[in-house]
Amino acid sequence: MSAWAANRPSPLAATAALILAVLFTGGLLAPWIAPYGLEDMDLMARLVAPFTSSAHILGTDELGRDILTRLLYSLRLSFVLAVCGTLIGAILGTALGFLAARFGGVVDDLVNVGVDFTASLPFIILALTILAFLGTDVKVIIVIMAFYGWDRYAKLSRNLARSAYTEGYAGALEGLGLPTRRILLKHILPNIASALVVNMTLNFPGMILLETSLSFLGVGVQPPMSSLGTMLGFGRDYLTTAWWIAVVPGVTIVISTLSMSVLGDWVQQKLEPQSR
Repeated sequence: MSAWAANRPSPLAATAALILAVLFTGGLLAPWIAPYGLEDMDLMARLVAPFTSSAHILGTDELGRDILTRLLYSLRLSFVLAVCGTLIGAILGTALGFLAARFGGVVDDLVNVGVDFTASLPFIILALTILAFLGTDVKVIIVIMAFYGWDRYAKLSRNLARSAYTEGYAGALEGLGLPTRRILLKHILPNIASALVVNMTLNFPGMILLETSLSFLGVGVQPPMSSLGTMLGFGRDYLTTAWWIAVVPGVTIVISTLSMSVLGDWVQQKLEPQSR
């Protein structure tokens, strides 16, 4: 059996990957492919229903803004926030996990306490409190999203790195005089990279839902910027008169998170066959 045949994605995973590729590409190219500007308004075309006007395929909102345009820009920002939160959380958690595994003792105890503390928190309430005090700047939102997932990476990297030292090869390299940083980055990290990638793909949908929840509640992304949660929040007041304002971003959220979950499961099956 060829390598391609062995690693060929299932029809479901291929469909999920195609959907995500379309959504990511649409969001990335939003400034160039969107039919209108993000804040362009046409009060003469307020609340146009989807597929009733060639000028506004997905309709317009209460201010006459094009829904397709706002959806593309919202995808762009939501994905950027989710990617940044995932990457920063993975880097922070992995670094702390490595420190705990290498030095043990007090450092290990402190990291474990941090992991347990984070896991025990009602995170949405904590995020609302932080945003209420520090404001709703995008940088603050990214930090909150990174804090949401760091503990999983810390626990995973700590356990896998400790196994490397327990098995002896990391200790042997240390005995040869290799610096700790090189051992961790050049020898241990490549061996646990697949597990980290699996965790990142499985954690990504949660990042999108976190941003959506915060923006829906009014403490996330603020105008004039727009995210999927912002669109959903503005549309809730028009569910009975202009359902598409909320339904279009809502369906997009469901499709994107479901597709990422399906793709994450496939990645896990390929990189961690024992998880099947």
